[in-house]
Amino acid sequence: MFEKEKLEKIKQGMEKYQQNVEKAVQRFPERKEKFTSTSGYEIKRLYTPLDIADLDYEKDLGFPGMFPYTRGVQPTMYRARFWTMRQYAGFGTAEESNKRYKYLLEQGQMGLSVAFDLPTQIGYDSDDPMAEGEVGKVGVAIDSLEDMEVLFDGIPLDKVSTSMTINSTAAILLAMYIAVAEKQGVPMEKLSGTIQNDILKEYIARGTYIFPPQPSMRIITDIFDFCSKNMPKWNPISISGYHIREAGSTAVQEVAFTLADAIAYVEAAIKAGLDPNVFGQRLSFFFAAHNNFLEEIAKFRAARRLWAKIMKERFNVTNPKAMLLRFHTQTGGSTLTAQQPMNNIVRVTIQALAAVLGGTQSLHTNSYDEALGLPTEESVRIALRTQQIIAYESGVADTIDPFAGSYAIEAMTSEIEKKAMEYIEKIDQMGGMVKAIEMGYIQKEIHESAYKVQLAIENGEDIIVGVNKFQIEEDLSQKEVLKVDPELEEKQKQKLKKLKEKRDNEKVKKVLNNVKKAASSDENLMPYILEAVKAYATVGEISNALREVFGEYTETIII
Repeated sequence: MFEKEKLEKIKQGMEKYQQNVEKAVQRFPERKEKFTSTSGYEIKRLYTPLDIADLDYEKDLGFPGMFPYTRGVQPTMYRARFWTMRQYAGFGTAEESNKRYKYLLEQGQMGLSVAFDLPTQIGYDSDDPMAEGEVGKVGVAIDSLEDMEVLFDGIPLDKVSTSMTINSTAAILLAMYIAVAEKQGVPMEKLSGTIQNDILKEYIARGTYIFPPQPSMRIITDIFDFCSKNMPKWNPISISGYHIREAGSTAVQEVAFTLADAIAYVEAAIKAGLDPNVFGQRLSFFFAAHNNFLEEIAKFRAARRLWAKIMKERFNVTNPKAMLLRFHTQTGGSTLTAQQPMNNIVRVTIQALAAVLGGTQSLHTNSYDEALGLPTEESVRIALRTQQIIAYESGVADTIDPFAGSYAIEAMTSEIEKKAMEYIEKIDQMGGMVKAIEMGYIQKEIHESAYKVQLAIENGEDIIVGVNKFQIEEDLSQKEVLKVDPELEEKQKQKLKKLKEKRDNEKVKKVLNNVKKAASSDENLMPYILEAVKAYATVGEISNALREVFGEYTETIII
């Protein structure tokens, strides 16, 4: 990038600068003996062209919309249209969540993002003993197609893009979405959106798994195949680093483990006879944005470049659209504090700005009160306004990849890519991501990183404003917090009871038996699950049918 003579002059200049630094440090010692990123690599005092001397513009950066996509996946990025502003929401009943979605759309949100309650996520109905005390708590309770119809009542599914954070039961909820759309007169080929459907990260970080890894991977490849043939606008998976990061990983681990998961999905799909040039176009990703502003920008750029190389060089993909790392970002829930919660508005703004400068395709900004409870309408509106102010007032969306060429950003981008690739190579040596998860390697790495972070906070090495420094006396009990009606669970149970009384239960038995037969064969499960959903079989009933065939997963004990 720089001529040899110029680099030599810069090197000489650096030597003089170091002499000045030594004098300055004697008078004014630096705040820390060593500055490090969240991933543990050293942050240099000063970055110069010497740190990116090996950078080849065409090979390593290129142009937006062109390989290796470091500078963005679209030629004009936000100059054409902004990222999708998609606020994650869902609580209580389908009726309550429907009202929140309509409110957000009225406030200028561009797409929906559905949060499901824990029983829905792990395949239990609201009347199951396993669901007791959890109905509608962390998301909306969905037992059957009837609930899904209410959830999207009055929302035209041919005009709205919907993201659903659902994994183990993703096939069931996707089938319900298709069925609701059909009732609206919208064919499945016109639907746009995403199901998370990333089961590997559930074994690593989140725990909402049902089946063992192998049958879970089979369900995912069935969804890939079904969507490739029937839903050209739908993303059948959102490979999620977000929950890996929220569990305590570093930025490097977030990139490495997310892309290692993605490699496992691509390999499984190829083994099932699918073409990566086709299904690769609909893969999407999901990352967290945390507080280390420069590292986060570099992380997004490194992930995009590394994935393009993996698809091209490892899987021999020739279709440029199948090399793109398109991603959604959510600001870091684990970075929010219950203490001085208004400070979270500032944290979320920094994180959202990093995501935009890193080239995200869609964005959720957390509400400032989420460390206290479910977001209120006011806090949700402020979170959305944060994105809108960045988009319309800050000017950062007017030029593409404005941090490109920064010595620090380019050096960090290359460092993150290199260290993430080292992890991927190590996982390959273990036999791939599924084996690494079964051995507990990934989980242990994340646990160790999380422990180091917590230790640094407790000993005051890392400052969290309002938590371990700059504290104030405050009464958090006076803060307005949205709470789920404790009677909701009983209402949902009664609703489910009425459904089971009025539906055709003989038909339900038949379609559930068909699901079991398909699960025992090599047939694609999606048409059978869709048939079951339309007969008003419940999430729990369909999940139990699959449990009978696939069994349930027991977590690896990590010592």
